[in-house]
Amino acid sequence: MLLNISFKVVSLLGVCALSNVAIANEPHNPLSSVDQYDRSEFVDVATLIPTALFDIRYFSGQNFVGEPITGYQAAKCLLHKTAAEGLAKAHTQAQKAGYNFKIYDCYRPQRAVDHFVRWVNDEADTKTKAAYYPNLGKDQLLGGYIAAKSGHSRGSTIDLTLTDAKGEELHMGSLFDMFDPLSNTDDPRITEEQKANRYKLKNIMIAAGFSPYSMEWWHFTYKPQAYPNTYFDFVVQ
Repeated sequence: MLLNISFKVVSLLGVCALSNVAIANEPHNPLSSVDQYDRSEFVDVATLIPTALFDIRYFSGQNFVGEPITGYQAAKCLLHKTAAEGLAKAHTQAQKAGYNFKIYDCYRPQRAVDHFVRWVNDEADTKTKAAYYPNLGKDQLLGGYIAAKSGHSRGSTIDLTLTDAKGEELHMGSLFDMFDPLSNTDDPRITEEQKANRYKLKNIMIAAGFSPYSMEWWHFTYKPQAYPNTYFDFVVQ
């Protein structure tokens, strides 16, 4: 999607622990280390792969926070053009194998990550515990699952799964965004069918230039990242 409104990005350079404290306590992070980039480098993935299924969870309340997330003003998947082109190649291979993509999240504004951090620090809010983190306390979610900075904010990371030709999700052994070792790609408790399905997705994505994340079977990052040291904060619209 071509957008002609200027936006802010936050560089890793000069960001320190005090900045992370500010992120945790404010709805929008007003860091002073800001540069200007061309938003036309980001594209709406639906324009490249219109036959994919889009279930952008953070635009809705169907997510681990239990409400729409700050920074999502549309149910769109935005990616840097290099990652989007790689995803289009992966989608072609998935279709050749008889599958389709269902996409949950793509570019994620820094303000959305700030929303996650506020949620994880609110110990009284546990309404989604049974579905998304049944075996962990919120204090165990920081770090491996939720952090003050997300690779999604760089524009080259995507969360997705595979569906069959009818649009039914393949059995993967855990929900998207389930914070539990069960979501680790090689967790020994999943069935052989579930492991095979995870590896179908993993192998398709790796062949197209994406790197997996062992703790989350749905999470892949295109390499090399266009902006490996930058966290963008423009809204999804």
